[in-house]
Amino acid sequence: MLPRWDYGDAVRVTRNVRNDGTFPGVDTGELLVRRGRIGHVCNIGSFLQDQIIYSVHFLDEDRVVGCREEELIGIDEAWIASRFEVRQKVRAARPLAIRGEIRVPLGSPGEILNLERSEQQGVIYYSHFDCLPGTPLWVPEAALSSRET
Repeated sequence: MLPRWDYGDAVRVTRNVRNDGTFPGVDTGELLVRRGRIGHVCNIGSFLQDQIIYSVHFLDEDRVVGCREEELIGIDEAWIASRFEVRQKVRAARPLAIRGEIRVPLGSPGEILNLERSEQQGVIYYSHFDCLPGTPLWVPEAALSSRET
């Protein structure tokens, strides 16, 4: 298990980082660093001997936050901003069909489970919809809208 980045390297966080209860003086669940922000690696450690954890200093927020390797990309890697994030509640902005049959009606509530960024396709969301239990779908950003919780 070798670290991808070294001390002083600039990195970008790909997910919103919230306090999991380990950041002092901030309520659990509160946003620490917004996705897309740039910071610099100031320490490297491990968690449970199988995950590399980087202490990243985000200058604009003046915070040093622990980030897992999969939450970071290099500063020179392509970054595609996303409208939604993991666990965000959404609605279908259009009817969604599987093999030509509409399975998710317009306005159906759902939740983002994961997402992938692609220069060719933009952002694609792995989403669960209440009307289609047990069958998550990959949905383009344009087919989703936000909903209030």
